[in-house]
Parts: sequence; structure tokens; C-alpha cells
Amino acid sequence: MRRTPAFLLAVAMAGAGVTSLATSASAAGMSAIPDSQPVWAKPNAKVAEVSGSDRLTFRVYLKAKDQAGLEAAATAVSDPSSPSYRRFLSTDEVRTRFAPSAGTVEAVRTWLSSSGFGIGEIPSNNQYVEATGSAAQVQHAFGVNLGLYKVKDRTLRSADRPLSVPAALAGAVSGVVNVDQALSLVKPSHVGANGDANADTVAQTKTAGPGVAPPPAGFVNAQPCSDYFGQKVDTTDPAYGGKQLPYAVCGYTPQQLRAASDLDNIGKVGLDGRGVTVAIVDAFASPTLYADAAEYAKRHDPAHPLTQGQYSQIVFPPTPGTEDPSQCDASGWYGEQSLDVEAVHAMAPGAKILYVGGADCTDLGLDKALNTIVAGNKAQIVSNSYGDTGEDIPADEVNAFQSIAIQAAAEGIGVYFSSGDNGDESHRLPKPSADFSASSQWVTAVGGTSLGIGKDGSKVLETGWSTGKSTLTNGAWGPAAPGTWLYGAGGGTSVLFPEPAYQKGVVPEALAKQNQTGDKRGRVVPDISMDADPTTGMLIGLTQTYPDGVHYGEYRIGGTSLASPLMAGLMAVADQFGGRHGFINPWMYKALSHTPAISDVKPVTGAGEVRVDYVNGFNDADGYVRTVRSFNNPDQTIQTTRGYDNVTGLGTPNGLLFLGLI
Repeated sequence: MRRTPAFLLAVAMAGAGVTSLATSASAAGMSAIPDSQPVWAKPNAKVAEVSGSDRLTFRVYLKAKDQAGLEAAATAVSDPSSPSYRRFLSTDEVRTRFAPSAGTVEAVRTWLSSSGFGIGEIPSNNQYVEATGSAAQVQHAFGVNLGLYKVKDRTLRSADRPLSVPAALAGAVSGVVNVDQALSLVKPSHVGANGDANADTVAQTKTAGPGVAPPPAGFVNAQPCSDYFGQKVDTTDPAYGGKQLPYAVCGYTPQQLRAASDLDNIGKVGLDGRGVTVAIVDAFASPTLYADAAEYAKRHDPAHPLTQGQYSQIVFPPTPGTEDPSQCDASGWYGEQSLDVEAVHAMAPGAKILYVGGADCTDLGLDKALNTIVAGNKAQIVSNSYGDTGEDIPADEVNAFQSIAIQAAAEGIGVYFSSGDNGDESHRLPKPSADFSASSQWVTAVGGTSLGIGKDGSKVLETGWSTGKSTLTNGAWGPAAPGTWLYGAGGGTSVLFPEPAYQKGVVPEALAKQNQTGDKRGRVVPDISMDADPTTGMLIGLTQTYPDGVHYGEYRIGGTSLASPLMAGLMAVADQFGGRHGFINPWMYKALSHTPAISDVKPVTGAGEVRVDYVNGFNDADGYVRTVRSFNNPDQTIQTTRGYDNVTGLGTPNGLLFLGLI
């Protein structure tokens, strides 16, 4: 590619280390970024060309100055056997020792500018250079042709070959994100009000940007339902598998969830997360998010109001050139946001909550939100309730995420990700798969359980979340027990990431070798679990659109995006009690995996609940549908077993013992 004299002059001025790049770049031409094209962008999947006038915003991610040193530092401060354990680095230390240099940033910025792009954000940790331009400029600058490809019932943009950058910059660039739309496949990891995985019933109205999408269509829990597990037993319908099952809970309240984790009593002596900030990352932002969460706390946890001083938010404006938020189901993210905020506050009512809303539902928006927290060390804990379907992610986008996650570990920020709501993905993909980003070895992947909380707040049942469904039709349940697999906690063995040191000797060899070739061993998901089954889910409140207008309403919800903020809230209390913990995986696997601090989650047979729903979602005008939601459905490759398993990980935190030993 031809560079202008201005480009060469600017690079020469950037510093002695970069001056030599200009000379070699002019001679060596372009260098391809390995694996920067999604595997689904095959010629036979192409359906159209991209218009050259389309506007795109993308980021060029930069390699750390000393990547090996950064990883070593992150490992040392997280490893309980290291003398540097919990001696976390400050943001200034990370920036000075490991961040890409100012000269590297200037070289990349100048190349992009000389190629006609407008330069956007360059964050304080120099992770990336953001740029905006036309599709024609992108094609010319990166040596590709852009097309539209059919993938997973979507039509997405991608290049027809790996992206290229000037050879002189190849050693500095780790990847380019959002030239393709691979991560527009990211969805919130919750089970919507209507009971479908990753779906709320939403108003499909075209919107102008995040924050203005209409509230989701209203949903109301039908009666009968139980105030606590097992309270009401269905004696009017036929037995299921020879048993009369209880009605599903109406939705657990904050006090019940705290009691099940032994947080209620210690909260009375001030251990409630105060002094700790939990950040929540989602796409977009409901305009009533704080008001809804405050109203929910007022109704169900009046002793622990969510005050204005506890809550803050950063919401990014729409990203130019990204798909319309209505295509990302902006309304569907509103339930996710309310769930996340209300679940964190339920577990840690004294903690501060920072909500960070991405400008879109792609990696461009979500990674920017996460990096904003990490670059500024704005929270001790981050809960993320979204993920991709499987691990079909271009390597450059994986590298971009990893660089943020490793810096978080070095700074002592615990990053928690929902493990997913579609089990091993075998019901949606050609073969079983863990979900990215939960599969990263630098995050804590939170799996899910079906949790029975009794009248006194104690756990009366807990098993791995894997739901079967049978519907009452003409007086009989069909299909017969255990029903048709519906949804369940995500898990499995990664093909992207090798087995981390902290899992060796704890995760069974048979699980580490799943999905692998030869003698390779992979990172297994999840690490720890909390309640996730929507049948045993949490009651949440948010503004919704009902036939009689738009107003606040409540319903039960679940998914591993309930489990992640529950765990984040629990860790806020742990941080208040024992100091900042950061990345907890090495400690959990080495020190807690064989102790009572983590309760092993075991399989159960013949258990489940009867769920009653309104056909129309909000009243009985169109009648009811009655279903059994059975526990431990076996129709997938991941199963709940004794010891570590790929549905619940090590198990669930055992209340005060966990807090005392973590």
C-alpha cells in the first residue's frame, strides 16, 4: 500500500523505536493478521456485496509492550503460592510497564488518518485506536473485499480474506475488531419472561438509538405459584413420573437469596458489601433502570433501599456504522439490566453499583464498556451476563478480549461471566461447545443450579440446571418424564484455550480432554455456580408495556445471568470482609476445591416443578398453559456429577465458610 509523505514524517517523529518501522514498511508492503476472518465467511455463504458508502467504526487493538511480563504479573498476584499474591498493580504501573507505547499508538493513528479515517477514542491504557470511515476506505486500507454472509439465520458483514496492515505495524497490532460483525451474535445470557432461552417478549419497534427502545411487552406470573420451594403442591393435575410436584416459585426475593447464602445474619453487623464497587456491563441502557431497581428494593427489601449515592452509570452513545439497536433487541436487554442491578443489590445491599452500557450489542460496544472499567480501575468486581453461541470467534477479537481480561487480573479486578443458557450448545450447533467469553482462562465462569429455598431460607434442594419440559394436553403430560430438553447452564471444554494450571489435578482428565485432539487438554467451564434455573428464579421489577399502558411490573426470571450477578454480589461481601480478592480461580481450585467452603452439587432424580403461565403472557383472557419443568434432563453431553462437573463447576459457595476461607 502507498503511504503519503505525511505518514512517513509522523512515524519518524513518533520515536526512535518506530522510525525504523517507516523504512521497512515502505519496502515490505502489507502483512496479514492471522485468523482475522470469521470461519463462517465462506464463498458459498456470501449473499451480497457491502456498499462502499456504508460507514463503519472499528478498533485496531495493539499488543502489550511486554505481553509475557503482563501475564506473569497477572498470574503472580492471583496465585496463592506466589509471594506476590494479592499485591495488585496500580493502573499507572500497568500502563508504564506493559501498555503499548505512545510511539506505537502514534504510528497506528497516523496510518489510519492517512488512509482517510476519522480517529476516535484512544483509551488511557492504549489498548486500541478507534477509527471511522467508509466501507470503501476499509477495503482499500486493509486489502479486503467486504460482503454480506448468511450465518445462524443472520446476514452479517465480513471480509473475504484475513485483514492486512502495513508490515511495519504488524508486530504492534493484535487485531481489528468490528470490520466483521461476528460478535453481533452476542446475546444476554438470561431466560426471558416467556420462558424461552435468551428471549423476552419484546415490542419490535424500530428505534433511533440505545435508551429509546420501548419497554418490553408486559409479562405477569400466573397463579398458582409458591412463595418458597415446595409450599404448594399440584394435586389437581396427573402425577408426573409417579409424583405430585410442587408449583414453581413466584420468584425469590432478596431476603430469601441472602438467607440461602448465609448473608442475612452477617448483614446485620454491617457485612453487606459497603466500600466495594460492583460494575455491570450490558448493551444499551433502560431509561428507567435506576428508578425500577429503586422501586423493586422499596417493595421487597425496604430495609435496604438502593440510594442515588450507591448507583452510577456510564452509557455510551450509539456507535456510528453499527446495526440499528432494534436488530440487537435493545428492549430485550432491559430485562437483563434490571436483573443484574437488582441481583447484585439483593446480595450486597451496601455495595456501590456502576452500570456501564455499551453503545451496541457487538464486541465493539461491550469490550469498550469493559475496558473503560479496567483502564480506570473503576470497580473491584465486574459482572458480565452475555456471551457468544460457542467459540466461533476470529482470533483477533479473542486476543482483544484477552488483553483486557489479563490487565483486570493484574489490577485485582474480578471478572465474572455467565456460562450460558444453552447447555453444551449441541441443540443449536453441529457439535458441543463452551461459550466465549466465559471460556477464557482469565475470567470466572459462573454456571447454574436449580435451587430450592425453603420456608426458613435454607437450601432444601440444589442440583445442576438442566431443564426438561412436558406440557399438559388433554389430561396427560407429554412427552413423558423427563420431558424434552429445554435449556440449562452452559459448560464444556474449550477448543480456544488450553487447560490452565489452576485446573490441573482438580478437573477430571476425561473432561479436560473433551473436544480435543491428541494429548491436548482444554479449559473446562464453569468454575463456580449459583441459582440460575428460571423455574427457581428471582423476582425482578422493571417498566414494561402492558395493554393498559406502560408501567412498572414484576415477574420471575432466570439464566446464568442471574447466577453471575448473584456471585458478584457475594464477592462484594467477601471483598469487604477479607480485602480485595481479584481473580479468584487459582485460590478456589487450589485452596477451596476439597473443603466444605464449596458445596458439591449432585444430581437428583424425579424432581421438578409445575409451571402455570398465561397464554397471552399477562392475564387469563386466553387461558393457561401448564408445564412441568423437570430437573437434570440428560439430553446433552454435559452432566451434573459428584465432584467437579461441567454444569456446576466446583459447586456453589457455602455461605460463611466460603466467606471465611476465600
